[in-house]
Amino acid sequence: MAAQPVSRVVRRVLRAGVRSCSSGAPVTQPCPGEPVVEVLSRPRPFLEEHAAPFSAFLTDSFGRRHSYLRISLTERCNLRCQYCMPEEGVPLTPKADLLTTEEILTLARLFVKEGVDKIRLTGGEPLIRPDVVDIVAQLRQLEGLRTIGITTNGINLARLLPQLQKAGLSAINISLDTLVPAKFEFIVRRKGFHKVMEGIHKAIELGYSPVKVNCVVMRGLNEDELLDFVALTEGLPLDVRFIEYMPFDGNKWNFKKMVSYKEMLDTLRQQWPELEKLPEEESSTAKAFKIPGFRGQVSFITSMSEHFCGTCNRLRITADGNLKVCLFGNSEVSLRDHLRAGASEEELLRVIGAAVGRKKRQHAGMFNISQMKNRPMILIELFLMRQDSPPALPSTFRNSLRVQVLRHRVSFSSQMVTLWKGGGVPQAPLVAQRWLGSSLPQRHFSSHLDSDANPKCLSPTEPRAPAASSGPLPDSDQLTHVDTEGRMAMVDVGRKPNTERVAVASAVVLLGPVAFKLIQENQLKKGDALAVAQLAGIQAAKLTSQLIPLCHHVALSHVQVQLELDRTRHAAVIQASCRARGPTGVEMEALTSAAVAALALYDMCKAVSRDIVLAEIKLVSKTGGQRGDFHRT
Repeated sequence: MAAQPVSRVVRRVLRAGVRSCSSGAPVTQPCPGEPVVEVLSRPRPFLEEHAAPFSAFLTDSFGRRHSYLRISLTERCNLRCQYCMPEEGVPLTPKADLLTTEEILTLARLFVKEGVDKIRLTGGEPLIRPDVVDIVAQLRQLEGLRTIGITTNGINLARLLPQLQKAGLSAINISLDTLVPAKFEFIVRRKGFHKVMEGIHKAIELGYSPVKVNCVVMRGLNEDELLDFVALTEGLPLDVRFIEYMPFDGNKWNFKKMVSYKEMLDTLRQQWPELEKLPEEESSTAKAFKIPGFRGQVSFITSMSEHFCGTCNRLRITADGNLKVCLFGNSEVSLRDHLRAGASEEELLRVIGAAVGRKKRQHAGMFNISQMKNRPMILIELFLMRQDSPPALPSTFRNSLRVQVLRHRVSFSSQMVTLWKGGGVPQAPLVAQRWLGSSLPQRHFSSHLDSDANPKCLSPTEPRAPAASSGPLPDSDQLTHVDTEGRMAMVDVGRKPNTERVAVASAVVLLGPVAFKLIQENQLKKGDALAVAQLAGIQAAKLTSQLIPLCHHVALSHVQVQLELDRTRHAAVIQASCRARGPTGVEMEALTSAAVAALALYDMCKAVSRDIVLAEIKLVSKTGGQRGDFHRT
């Protein structure tokens, strides 16, 4: 039976729990007696008729009125997205330097008094803040505030949403960049895809319409899922918002990875030519479209290709109390410091007014923004996307220019789904872009998070010293996996002591000039070959006991797969390192990792050339265990 589209499977999961009325139609509003999303203040006609002149403090020199405030409640997050922060997290602002609940409410009260009628709570992940429900409830009391929204990764949403709705939450944005569960786990280094789906379902069940789903689209990662996301809107009241990848500090934004609004729109219209544009709301960041007959809609956030600075009405307060008048600007003013210094309301308004008055007509443009210093997104807010991990610096290798390929999201074609089905999802970052400073770049890719943090791991930036022998390897007088009668047997390691085990293996893939050039320039139609090979190598290391019959299962504490392009041989050099603490070694895990990475690279390139040779699969070194260390000279 043919595989069903991802979107159809997800729709079925979501619909499974949706209640129906007696007619059988899905219920998108609460039944009688259930809480309803309440209007936060008086009806719009009354407000418009009795509205006071808009605050001069929130009006910039170009006449833009800033009626929308985004407040970051925390820098913390319960996910570890590879393109947002390293697995161990990022240095956080000391708690004493973050805004207190009272300070948040004081600032919110001041902004609402001056004309803000919409507040969105962001993070980090706002739903991990213990008093988030209480904050929503107190914001609801502010007269003139019409909308309280939240942007969340959805992990805690299903559990907290009933309380949040009762407190007064009126709008929800959920960040979701993929509909493939294994890819989700790979990206965020945590399980939770089904919790996010449950959160979306709960929002629909409680009557939120539309439920906004934010999807940052990046070439080579998820642009192949556009149609699946749109298909969800056929039977669900979703507003799927496709967001152009935006540059922030540390993510080494690359124009080639940005999928523009027009390109996305063309893709959708090839499938649904009847797609029609909806009227744009004033100050909206989104260009909205709808397919006739579909319950939901799709939108595009075109921050890069067609900015909307001319109608921008947004201000942001970071978790540490800084006011940002532009998401892409690097100027900030600390409202926290003025509050704690005892500034009066009038003094605060003068500070705010001065900052708003300095706001520029428009941002600097996508190419200039990528060169500007700005906060990483995790320390601003989870607005529409998240940023990449900080890159390593370029260095020299093998006396030729080469490139440190940066950690990034990777293309996951449908062929990769079968690779993930067998087991867990790797927890290492991936490759994306090349340094543009060399006319003959050599791509280099490492799964290692931080070469300085752990000297036991292979360094991605320094040449490796020649291996030296540490003495003869003790030989065994018999095969350990064969019993006295010549039958296969598994070694009993139950009485062996647990020691630190590290093994490194390598392989070489002789690609030929054509395939080599396509990989070097990242132009293969199937996607980023080095990234897929790295993923395959990590996955294979963790599945070794399922692939090699008599291998023990080893709980690996670290897997690193490094790929380098050797221009002199038109080859890819693969090095795999595995580490664990236990009674048995990890050389088979390292060898399996290197071998499968080489096979994956062949699979990615076979359409270009089948004259590809896999060679030199070998153990480079191993440490730990009773038989001593081994280092190949």
